[in-house]
Amino acid sequence: MKTINATEITKVVRQMCIDANTILPDDTYSSICSACKTEQHAVGKNILEKLIVNADIAKEERIPICQDTGYAVFFVEVGQEVYVDGNLTDAINEGVRQGYIDGYLRKSVVSDPLERTNTGDNTPAIIHYDIVAGDSLKITFAPKGFGSENMSKIEMLSPSAGYEGVVDVVMNAIHYAGPNPCPPMVVGVCVGGDFEQAAKLSKKALTLPIGTVPEKPLYQKMQKELMEKINKTGIGPGGLGGETTALWVNIIDHPTHIAGLPVAVNICCHVSRHITKVL
Repeated sequence: MKTINATEITKVVRQMCIDANTILPDDTYSSICSACKTEQHAVGKNILEKLIVNADIAKEERIPICQDTGYAVFFVEVGQEVYVDGNLTDAINEGVRQGYIDGYLRKSVVSDPLERTNTGDNTPAIIHYDIVAGDSLKITFAPKGFGSENMSKIEMLSPSAGYEGVVDVVMNAIHYAGPNPCPPMVVGVCVGGDFEQAAKLSKKALTLPIGTVPEKPLYQKMQKELMEKINKTGIGPGGLGGETTALWVNIIDHPTHIAGLPVAVNICCHVSRHITKVL
């Protein structure tokens, strides 16, 4: 049995909040650089060049990549042989509180959706827990801006909709989103589960590295088809035209009920922030 003190978790989460919001992940940065080399549309290429400069300045000066420093979303895998000395949820929230205050990050959470009073420290976080084998604690943090979050879609299809129905749901979400999610975007898709599991896994798909390929050939085919179709929409970087509308599409499939075919689409903007630490 491994013991991890809650104060250590808070310390790690605090730094994760700052790093994720100021340093673009390597996979995202490399993908934008690659797209910049191949983009043929002059305006689109110019936008990509500016995104690279923006990321470089943010990293060098340790300032936010984007003014929307996001809702704090965590995916936490807790090993069965881990004992947390203290309250794990409280420790994570305290890390968020410290990180957003000490890092001078925008506080974007309101305590009530209608009264709209800001909590002042970007808490409470959204935390998804999974119990896994082992003696480690794996924390993935993905701050989510709402320009892209507001473009999320979920459809509860009939099984008869099949493969083409899934593709149509994703493409309808992309056309609906247009320039609003600050493209080039990363698209997370979940096929299966139930209503809430599909939504959760479509967001988790955004934390997979750009370039990840599904294990099953059927979803490999779907991923390739969606990439081609999305990048033919002409939405382009910044929504100003071009061939680079999506940097990548990540697909997760999950078992589902015989009577259903849930499809969830969660879109992330070009910064696609995510960071993982293992304690």
